[in-house]
Amino acid sequence: MNEVFTFFGLLSENHAFLIVAHTLLSAALVLWFAKSATSAMQIVPKGAQNVAEAYLDGVITMGKDVIGENNARKYLPLVATIGLIVFVANVLGIIPGFESPTGNINFTLALALIVFIYYNYEGIRKNGVVSYFKHFMGPEPLLAPLMFPIEIVSHFSRIISLSFRLFGNIKGDDLFLAVILMLAPFVAPLAPFALLTFSALLQTFIFMILTYVYLAGAVSLHEESL
Repeated sequence: MNEVFTFFGLLSENHAFLIVAHTLLSAALVLWFAKSATSAMQIVPKGAQNVAEAYLDGVITMGKDVIGENNARKYLPLVATIGLIVFVANVLGIIPGFESPTGNINFTLALALIVFIYYNYEGIRKNGVVSYFKHFMGPEPLLAPLMFPIEIVSHFSRIISLSFRLFGNIKGDDLFLAVILMLAPFVAPLAPFALLTFSALLQTFIFMILTYVYLAGAVSLHEESL
């Protein structure tokens, strides 16, 4: 996307610089939103606090059916933070003059690795190393030599699935928007922008719900033994 104008491109056309700059901008916007929502909290929320509380309630509701309400609240900081940064990064590319960090595989791969490392850590912490990896062998001992490598490959493939799904969809959206702006730079139809905003929201939801699903699978052994 170097051929498309960006404000940060006025400083440098180096693509690595552009991705880092837009990543930092996304993080700054999320921090600004969080600061605005918590700087003057009131019993009757309004403004940014109202939006933040509605968002957090929605995240808990999303995870409640997947992992239970207690665990949904426990993992709320991780999932909610990922949701905010992914959504802001997605939407940023819809605004002319900016680029989506999620349209770069390095950004999405970093997010996928965070989720992968964390849910495996939680699974090991709650179940123990032996019990956690034992469930990779399946219910039948005779099938363990076959099931274990399949499960290992399946878990590592989640990194590719998480990172490439988000990257591919947002990159495609960026290219679509670039074509629209080249064809109609001054009278860009509102429909494509609405469609891209919905896509940004959908991809954020998918990433968040999969994070909850992977966490649920990792801690389920512990929950079943209670």
